[in-house]
Amino acid sequence: MHKRQFLSAIACASLALTASTAMAQDKFKIGLILPMTGPFASTGKQIEAAARLYMAQNGDMVAGKKVELIVKDDTSAADVTKRLAQEMVVNEKVSVLAGFGLTPLAFATAPIATQSKTPMVVMAAATSSITQASPFIVRTSFTLPQAAVAIADWAPNNGIKKVVTLVSDYGPGIDAEKYFKDRLTFNGGQVLDTLRVPMRNPDFAPFLQKVRDLKPDAVYVFVPSGAGAALMKQFAERGMDKAGIKLIGTGDITDDDILNSMGDVANGVVTSHHYSASHNSPLNKKFVAAFEKANNGLRPNFMAVGGYDGMRVIYEAAKTTKGAGGQALLDAMKGQVFESPRGPMFIDAQTRDVVHNIYIRKVEKVNGQLYNQEFATLKDVKDPGKAR
Repeated sequence: MHKRQFLSAIACASLALTASTAMAQDKFKIGLILPMTGPFASTGKQIEAAARLYMAQNGDMVAGKKVELIVKDDTSAADVTKRLAQEMVVNEKVSVLAGFGLTPLAFATAPIATQSKTPMVVMAAATSSITQASPFIVRTSFTLPQAAVAIADWAPNNGIKKVVTLVSDYGPGIDAEKYFKDRLTFNGGQVLDTLRVPMRNPDFAPFLQKVRDLKPDAVYVFVPSGAGAALMKQFAERGMDKAGIKLIGTGDITDDDILNSMGDVANGVVTSHHYSASHNSPLNKKFVAAFEKANNGLRPNFMAVGGYDGMRVIYEAAKTTKGAGGQALLDAMKGQVFESPRGPMFIDAQTRDVVHNIYIRKVEKVNGQLYNQEFATLKDVKDPGKAR
């Protein structure tokens, strides 16, 4: 009897402690881990700006709790990302981990999300297998196979049969290479060579010279967000365009925020991607105008829309769970369907990955400025990298 009373007392004390902790936790904390310094700082800048814009437009209260956005710079180093995530879960008691500018950073954090049952919203990283690294990962960015397959379908129908691939040597680049090569070959095209460039401090010149020597119809490129300007400069210096070699790729190479600085060499470049700042919808026009106004004229890129939509998924899930976290919050993120500045999208309830339109775009001058102008749409594209 005494033992039963003792256990009952312990249970009551535990419940009381849980209740008091829940009452004390009148904040809904989002831990945003991003590269804010170093070579990929533009990714962090875009995502943070978009997250803050969403909060400015939708308020800093959700389900009666004050939303607190805790932003930390991981300098794009995986060990730093992992340490920051651990600190946010243990010390800050965040309800959500978010951000993740590069694939290795997302992979480093996945075990922490699993162990702590903390939903992890990937707003940037794009390797297909990321969502399989933890059952608590939800993605609002895109996957490289989604974009790679689309441009591989377009190319052979538009006079591009022989291609050399040139990608950054890490997860997304390998995805971009594999899915492009497989689909182009399936469509009757030919990949003459597959070149991989070191991700940090890349020198594209010797690789571009090799491309020029092979004389393909086009070079297909993937580089991380922000690196496209350096590649484009070296592409022009090597006279690739004058040699009749076209440049195609995923939309990372013609990043909206730095497109104007690339100059005329970018004109006519065809890419496939899920977002362009010139996407013709009332919601996107409103988003771009608000983003530029809040950020001294900075044009939002695809990283920004990944962050903005990620905040939307978090807010709506928190409303459903009345501010509760863990498994309930994750479940409320799955299956969300909504209109984004990119167009219609939803979170696949089974894979927890994003499903959205992929657009074929061409860089053109509009009112004196360069834009990725969409001219074809593939609707509701699921990740080809996931087994169905």
